[in-house]
Amino acid sequence: MVRRIFWMAVGAGATVWAMNKANEAVHRLTPDSLSGTAARGALHLGDAAKRFAQDVKAGMAEREEQLREDLGLDGTAVVEPRRRVPRGEPQYRAISAAPGSPAAALPPSSGARASSRGARTTPAIEKTPGRALPPPGGTPNRKDH
Repeated sequence: MVRRIFWMAVGAGATVWAMNKANEAVHRLTPDSLSGTAARGALHLGDAAKRFAQDVKAGMAEREEQLREDLGLDGTAVVEPRRRVPRGEPQYRAISAAPGSPAAALPPSSGARASSRGARTTPAIEKTPGRALPPPGGTPNRKDH
């Protein structure tokens, strides 16, 4: 008899548990509940996008600061006064690397050494002969029959 009462209580408890789970599932699948879940998901997605955009802006500002420092645009660059260029010399000059940049640590190339002695650093451009154009009216060896 005690055994039957025990199993009857277990069955009643399982039934109550199953009914509660079924009611929760029905409540979760109502249109109001589904729309609320979707709205919360959209809010979380919007927050994540906002945080991402803030991280990107911070990274952009940091990189811009690094580039300005490397290029000497932060006020640390020394600008030489413009000098008068004699005729025959090119009107351009080599730009040295900004202090602290990776290029400043490189040894000077042979072109840089030559420019410090006043020699011309650009290679001479050779004139290449042009191709002859065909005579007007087509090719001379063509036979029209």
